[in-house]
Amino acid sequence: MASLREPWVMENGNLKGLSKENRHGKTAHNMSSSSLRKKSDLTLISKVRCGMLRQLLANLQEVILGTKLSVLFPAIPLAIVAHTYGFARPWVFALSLVGLTPLAERVSFLTEQIAYYTGPTVGGLLNATCGNATELIIAIFALSQCKIEVVKYSLLGSVLSNLLLVLGTSLFCGGIANLRVQQKFDRRQADVNSLLLLLALLCHSLPLMFRMSGASDAVTANPTLQLSRASSIVMLIAYLAYLIFQLFTHRQLFEAQEESEDDNVEEEPVIGLWSGLIWLVGMTAVISFLSEYVVQTIEEASDSWGISVSFISIILLPIVGNAAEHAGAIVFAFKNKLDISLGVALGSATQISMFVVPLCVVVAWVMGIEMDLNFNLLQTGSLALSIIAVAFTLQDGASHYLKGLVLLLLYIVIGACFFVSETPLDPLNTTNSGTNTAIDAIFSA
Repeated sequence: MASLREPWVMENGNLKGLSKENRHGKTAHNMSSSSLRKKSDLTLISKVRCGMLRQLLANLQEVILGTKLSVLFPAIPLAIVAHTYGFARPWVFALSLVGLTPLAERVSFLTEQIAYYTGPTVGGLLNATCGNATELIIAIFALSQCKIEVVKYSLLGSVLSNLLLVLGTSLFCGGIANLRVQQKFDRRQADVNSLLLLLALLCHSLPLMFRMSGASDAVTANPTLQLSRASSIVMLIAYLAYLIFQLFTHRQLFEAQEESEDDNVEEEPVIGLWSGLIWLVGMTAVISFLSEYVVQTIEEASDSWGISVSFISIILLPIVGNAAEHAGAIVFAFKNKLDISLGVALGSATQISMFVVPLCVVVAWVMGIEMDLNFNLLQTGSLALSIIAVAFTLQDGASHYLKGLVLLLLYIVIGACFFVSETPLDPLNTTNSGTNTAIDAIFSA
């Protein structure tokens, strides 16, 4: 039985449980995802005589069944079957979207397991890279199919859902559950993330203002693209500085505070290093397949359901894709642990704004695709007002349910705005079409 509960000893020979000092650096994302995990019962597996088979079954038990979201895993083969046998494409889209939910949580689990062996610094870098792997993979597939607007919609939606939906729900539920307790949090981490979000907002706003102040689209298109690429490089440099700040110089600001009764309990990995790496590669490959299905079928799902692509990308994709992480943040808000909830919401928003978005611009540049940071006026305005509202909400270091309710209402209003919006995927073609229609009307008159 010990060999099953301690597979790291079998694979590495001498690694033991980690003390409090060695588990330094457990992030809010790890803590949030851990709230959805369940302890595996390996009693039956321990009776298997073949060591290799026993180890394989133990890993399957921990990785596949070790989460409360394991009931959603059947959606993955169903999505593959639906795509292979030509089922209705909206079904492929829906099944793929549901299948991405447990995969995102399992990637967080695997990065945490690997961090036990690599140390907190490398583990933190791995978490920073894989923390929003789903959004990044979907964006890359959308770029490969030149669906630039889908990329912008989905990434904007991820930021808005973290800032308004996740943070708002956490503050609201935490306030209701702790009416007689004043909820406080560490302002320092919130200030750092708010500052970076404002920098991201500036880099998003300048290309839009530059484009609007120019003479015509033909004159300002190339300078706007060059400005966006330069701004993206600046944002990536700022994100690198943020990682150094988070993982080295000011690590204590970003460490999740665990329950006091767990301080003396040794934490132990449940799978080995190489097993974790293999599972992480496999999970990432499955996410890639499902992300490709989502990108290929999003327009058919929009037409079938009568919902605009902008609403699906900005509202539905982030909610379903990050449901596990969001649920974890809300659970810790109920426990009056707002630092963890804030770390999840603000950390994800900062990572997407300062890393994923500029990285997509650079990747598109390498692929020869002209993607800029010029989100339209409606999207940029929604982002700006959301960041400002969150900054005001967190300025005093205390919280109550009304703050969360206001953020939720903001998200509902923005969602309603994009629900009625019929923004096309190719605004340029629509503009040209509208111009041609106007010219035809003039001549016919």
